[in-house]
Amino acid sequence: MAQYTAVIDIGSNSMRMAVFQKTSRFAFHILHEVKSSVRISENAYKNGGYLQDEAMDRTARALGEFLSVARSFGVRKILCVATSALRDAPNANQFISRIRHHYNLSIKIISGEKEAYYGGIACANLLPPLKDAITVDVGGGSSEFTFLRNGKVEQLFSLNIGTVRIKELYFDTGDINGAIRHIDSVLSSLPDLVSETLIGIGGTFRALTRALMKKEGYPLKKLHAFSTTETSFLRFSEQIQGATTKKLKSLYIKPDRFDTIKPGTLILDRIIRHLKVKTLICSGVGVREGVFLSDLLRNAKDRFPANYNPSVRYLLDTYAIHSDHALECSHLCRGLFELIGSHLGIPPRYKHELIIAAKLLSIGVGIQYYAYQAHSHYLALNALDYGLSHPQIVLISHLLLFKKGARSSELIPKNSYGSLLPDTTTLNNLSMILWLSNILLASRVDSKQIGLKFDNPTLTVHGSNLYLAREQLKHIILPKNLTLVLKD
Repeated sequence: MAQYTAVIDIGSNSMRMAVFQKTSRFAFHILHEVKSSVRISENAYKNGGYLQDEAMDRTARALGEFLSVARSFGVRKILCVATSALRDAPNANQFISRIRHHYNLSIKIISGEKEAYYGGIACANLLPPLKDAITVDVGGGSSEFTFLRNGKVEQLFSLNIGTVRIKELYFDTGDINGAIRHIDSVLSSLPDLVSETLIGIGGTFRALTRALMKKEGYPLKKLHAFSTTETSFLRFSEQIQGATTKKLKSLYIKPDRFDTIKPGTLILDRIIRHLKVKTLICSGVGVREGVFLSDLLRNAKDRFPANYNPSVRYLLDTYAIHSDHALECSHLCRGLFELIGSHLGIPPRYKHELIIAAKLLSIGVGIQYYAYQAHSHYLALNALDYGLSHPQIVLISHLLLFKKGARSSELIPKNSYGSLLPDTTTLNNLSMILWLSNILLASRVDSKQIGLKFDNPTLTVHGSNLYLAREQLKHIILPKNLTLVLKD
């Protein structure tokens, strides 16, 4: 697969392009994104689905500039898909031929089920693992549904209810009750999908989530994997649907969404009520990531290897310098956790985050050695996007902060993410294990050269290279119920 790949998604409302960079076999990150509200379906639903000349013209112009952007990054592969608007348009071939002739670009019109599949595999691979969930992607012309179980796509559905379609057919004439009847009638064709979790994909859900996060003062600026309750979301939905334009501004809705946010919100409202879900999760990934992953993982059944995290691997690929030390630190962390974790009262589930933090310990050195802990913290907090919940991301990144003679709980920035962290004792003990491991390996030896023995309350460490460690032990604070003895 090419190192740089661009994926273009021509939706009914917006056209988007993401440029992906591979950093190793399965690791990647998004190098650039561009969006244009081309509204290729504008006035189409009022005219038998036919794409209108003005809408096609502006989409073609935007596509030309998208391709210029892609070339500037040295992109070798461009994957371009189109969804509902072109799927429904009797004159779609006219537009496709025009683009092929002018730009030598092939547009692939995908079925509603394929669109649902791409969104489904993006969520299955890039969100925290879930036993089951229903993904819902409300687009401009249609809404796609995927039922996921244990990380696998089991059922796919596509329904012709979308923000632009409902706006033009009902909202433009003020027939809101007609819109509700129509949406509910279409939803009745869905089979019984039983799950308490809904994953929202697409621009409407992201816009509502972003606004809700701001309204509630959420401490983390990350849409992907944000979770809320059905009650909270529906309450906010009712505020949006009853809001004037001035009120929409105060509810943090961006002006470019004013004309479609209400029909989109109504569709989501009716879907949530129909499915009877309890938890809503926002997905920052969708069709574009699904198209990319389908290409990246084509020989792996569209799934990452077990326990593989592309964000962790990307950070290691890009920033880890002499990363053998961090790997040895993760081995020692694991050993210490298994030896004294229960004695310190640390819940076993936190071992996963501790090991990841150890692996990422020195990524900040890739920016600058001095204050590298702060750099590591920043990189992890902002670039750990996939496969982890917000509390996991916050814990991993916070553990990377260190100050001599200070407890981890004393390093939490004011008015920040503290509410997402575990209790103070757990946080301090996890941090102590991480930085004790780093100190015990101060001479950068193999972790196998360090012997560990615990006889409550004494942890005895054996090793032949512990001189530097002895000097640095004064920098960390041990819990009161733990005594440390070093033996050469």
